[in-house]
Amino acid sequence: MKKFDKAMRILLAGFCINLCMGILYAWSVFNKALVTDLGWSAADASQPYAIATLTFSICLLVAGILQDRMGPRLVLILGTVLVGLGMIASSFATTPMMLAITFGVVTGAGIGFGYACLAPSAMKWFHPSKKGMVNGLIAAGFGLAAVYLAPLTSALITSYGIETSFLILGVGILVIAVPLACTINNPPAGYTPEAPAQKPGQAPAAAIKQVDINWRGMLKTPQFYSLWVMYAFAASAGLMLIGNITTIASVQANIPNAVYLASILAVFNSGGRIAAGILSDKIGGVKTLLLAFILQGINMVLFATFDSEFTLIIGTAVAAVGYGTLLAVFPSITADFYGLKNYGTNYGVLYTSWGIGGAIGSAVVGLSFAYSDSYGLAYTISAAMLGVAVVLALITKPVNAEKASALKASAA
Repeated sequence: MKKFDKAMRILLAGFCINLCMGILYAWSVFNKALVTDLGWSAADASQPYAIATLTFSICLLVAGILQDRMGPRLVLILGTVLVGLGMIASSFATTPMMLAITFGVVTGAGIGFGYACLAPSAMKWFHPSKKGMVNGLIAAGFGLAAVYLAPLTSALITSYGIETSFLILGVGILVIAVPLACTINNPPAGYTPEAPAQKPGQAPAAAIKQVDINWRGMLKTPQFYSLWVMYAFAASAGLMLIGNITTIASVQANIPNAVYLASILAVFNSGGRIAAGILSDKIGGVKTLLLAFILQGINMVLFATFDSEFTLIIGTAVAAVGYGTLLAVFPSITADFYGLKNYGTNYGVLYTSWGIGGAIGSAVVGLSFAYSDSYGLAYTISAAMLGVAVVLALITKPVNAEKASALKASAA
């Protein structure tokens, strides 16, 4: 089997695994059923999801460290098994606390362990000039999961009930994702990725020489803190809209049931990941982020005026593309700035900004309603944070080669 064929198979397997682990994005369907069918409070029904996102962030960092040391396969198998078993165990949960453990902790941990391994292993099989495309496609699988999992979960709950739906989905994940996880591995020592085909007369894609920097060295570079703040502020704006879009539609446009906006978010979120990944390969990751920040900032400034179905659809699509860009481009920049050898750990450290961004987004909404009983202040604060991200994107440059070599030497 050709190495190029192996690379494409690993990329496809990673995409499909994320289509399974994106079960997290179907929680809104379970949330509604828990409230309407079982009579749970909104707070109790939301708790497993909140715990799952927190566990996901923590375990992504732990899994990144493990896969850097022992390779992706065993860690990924563990992750997919935990996702499946957590879903199956959730079918026996009868209280909010039990579901918080089975779905929030077990499934959330599995998603973190699995997600951490897919991008680094796939990137190592491809030419460095394709990092953005690889990250975009891997990340798109997670985002696209909501497109089919939400209606599938809804149909299962209607036909079989909540408990059996958890069971069926858990078994499905074990049957599909675990065998795919067994096919994921790093390339053999000395493997050189095949360069992309070039048009006649076109210069071959240059492979940028990278110096691998570990997380301690990364923390000594100002670029890390710039990336961290950009990620946190931009993710905050995106997650604020994603988590509140149906309520926003009800408050601003008097649309009581705008569930379709969640599907629009999923489609444009995933499309944005692929498009931004490909664009970053052509113009660079930081420039791609700059464009996304500007677009998202303008969108936030205008969002308070979106009081019709049409304008809300446009605003939702723009927000989804901007948010999707983050999940495709920041992994690529981490690999470009600090290398692939320690990528799992390094990106896990950077990814803590995503978790903080979600907390900031929730706090901004709470502050906005405390002062004005509307989302107006939340939009303003989000636009200001994106303005800071624009400034940082303008001044952030790759780590100097001499500085990178010195950091590597000091860590040796």
